[in-house]
Amino acid sequence: MTFWTNAQLASIDRMLNPRSIAVVGATPRMQYGGRFLAAAMQAAGRVNVYPVNPRYEEVQGVKCYPSVTELPEAPDVVGIVVPYHAVLDILRESHAKGAQSAIVISAGFAERGVDDRRELQIELGRFAQESGMRVSGPNCLGLANLKADIWASASSRGAAGLTGPVGLVCQSGASAFGPFLTRAVDEGIGFTYIVSTGNEADLDFCDFARYLLDDDDTRVIAGFIEGFKDGRKFVELARLAAERGKPIVLIKIGRSALGSRAAGSHTAALTGVDAVYDAVFDQYGVIRVQDYDDLLQVSNLLARCPRPPQRGVAVVSHSGGISSLTADMFGQAGLDLPPLSERAQDGINGILKGFGWAANPSDVTGYANSNDFPAIMSYMAEDAGVGTLVVASAGADAQAEQVIAQRDGSDKAVAFLWTGTRGADSGLPMLRRAGIPVFYVPDKLAAGIRYLNDYHDWRERRLARGFADAPELTAEQAEASAKLAGGGALSEYDSKRLVAAFGVPTTRDEPAGDAAAAVAAAERIGYPVALKVNSADILHKTEAGAIRLNLGDAAAVRQAFAEVTANARTYDANAQIAGVTVQEMVAGGVETIVGVSYDAQLGPILLFGTGGVMVEVYNDVALRRCPITRDDALEMIGEVQGARLLQGFRGAPPCDLDALADALVRVSQMAVQLEGSLAELDINPLMALPAGQGVRAVDALAVRAA
Repeated sequence: MTFWTNAQLASIDRMLNPRSIAVVGATPRMQYGGRFLAAAMQAAGRVNVYPVNPRYEEVQGVKCYPSVTELPEAPDVVGIVVPYHAVLDILRESHAKGAQSAIVISAGFAERGVDDRRELQIELGRFAQESGMRVSGPNCLGLANLKADIWASASSRGAAGLTGPVGLVCQSGASAFGPFLTRAVDEGIGFTYIVSTGNEADLDFCDFARYLLDDDDTRVIAGFIEGFKDGRKFVELARLAAERGKPIVLIKIGRSALGSRAAGSHTAALTGVDAVYDAVFDQYGVIRVQDYDDLLQVSNLLARCPRPPQRGVAVVSHSGGISSLTADMFGQAGLDLPPLSERAQDGINGILKGFGWAANPSDVTGYANSNDFPAIMSYMAEDAGVGTLVVASAGADAQAEQVIAQRDGSDKAVAFLWTGTRGADSGLPMLRRAGIPVFYVPDKLAAGIRYLNDYHDWRERRLARGFADAPELTAEQAEASAKLAGGGALSEYDSKRLVAAFGVPTTRDEPAGDAAAAVAAAERIGYPVALKVNSADILHKTEAGAIRLNLGDAAAVRQAFAEVTANARTYDANAQIAGVTVQEMVAGGVETIVGVSYDAQLGPILLFGTGGVMVEVYNDVALRRCPITRDDALEMIGEVQGARLLQGFRGAPPCDLDALADALVRVSQMAVQLEGSLAELDINPLMALPAGQGVRAVDALAVRAA
């Protein structure tokens, strides 16, 4: 599926790189219309700016036009700051004039939570898509091209000269031009573009991020997301970003029920199930962070640092306490500080002359502010197991120059933990200007370096194995899935026939309408057997008393048939009962659960967990978006806490992990192939037998989509 067209990307390009801007609703007052005009006027001489308001002949010293129609040229972008009910008319007039794009600052649409405003927003989006004049907003604060210093924004804030390698896209304009911009100014973290998308009647986060993938100056895409309009579009964006090597770093609201409700009331956005988003982000290499500082600092680190050639980190400081605390935080983050080689230790000790210690982390006392510091850094950074050098200090410009030179002369990543005041006028400003990633607390730096290593390792693996695609349905699969027509659940027998058609091994089962048929089936299958009620209306057979296990002879089967059918009728007098299913007993192995559900935004989701109390009590599961690769399947198996049981525990033989991974892949493909007709699937348990013996679906439940 193609989510983006060249025409759409060209319209975004005109929006972000305009040669002319019209501001409809421009006023002398420094409210939204006045602020938008004042911001745009900063580029006057490079960009033609046209105020539009029939009440004025001149606004802020610039000739004002009564309408878009009377402008001397068709503007590249129209900023619209008028009451909500007038927006669509302005869009129509702008399109008739030949305008290329529009930014709708006006609020009062779907975020109001009433039907007529939602309908108006839908109509606005429909017009944008049909006309080809694409729209950012409504209910946004606009955007900024920091590379060209063009601000098409109704924010009162600007920041000339804040150019850098991060592209920022926020649904919340107040966040984009508030805490993100102010913190970026304070920390010297630069952007290529800042975009606020608001309610996303037309263009959304994914559309602008897709444009940034083509921008050579943007190395990292940072986002603040309340909900995705189209989760599948986001997944495709993430796949493309992985191919291009451009990390996506996100704050995604919705970790708590309170956050989800707040997101919906603010931009009428859907947030989805948070655990699913976490799993999909991991699967597609998206880095999820927690707060403003994390987003900016981690994005800056990823944009400024090369891939570390090794995962090891070396830490050097003027303080033993600082270096020890930093090392502790790094250890908690799962990072490795490898011991220094003898060559490095001897070289550093030769400089320290009995002071501090030459180790990793290293306390070099006052030598951190000396002419010998470059040699110390070189010894540490060039050690074989080190890929990243961390300097934890607060020196003056001389130290900053040494750190910058170390970065420029090496293929290793370099980051700085600043231990002084954030308002320092020496050292720190030079580090920022040179693009040295600076952090201020060791735990955030540790997390950032972990993200840096993990992202590049993930991308290397992903590019090697690719993303999965589901095959076409075979004739046998199409025939089996025909039973999914209609709604409601399939019986266990039919559910297992369905999964078997997609290559998942099942137990040997036979339906039986009476006791004699049940005995005959049991003798064909071989004792011991299980008897289960055969009914799509009774899903909880244990609760209904409609299952019997380990039946060893014909007499036991006859008695079980009578008990199972009687109990089933007592449990639900209206249930349709087609006798029983006779099933082979499966001995040995480990119980696992495999499930499929469909997220409204992200599509088919695969669940895997170990059976029994681990999944019921501890929610010990792994999630992936379907389809998955074999490597994805093995990763899922390894993620659950119960994986130790599968690998052989306390003398038990290891399970057939290859067969288990194969089953997960097949179920994930099935989930994609049956989307729209299957609502959910439970295989519980899927028995993982000893190595070489495969797996067996012992019970299954497929629910048809309405």
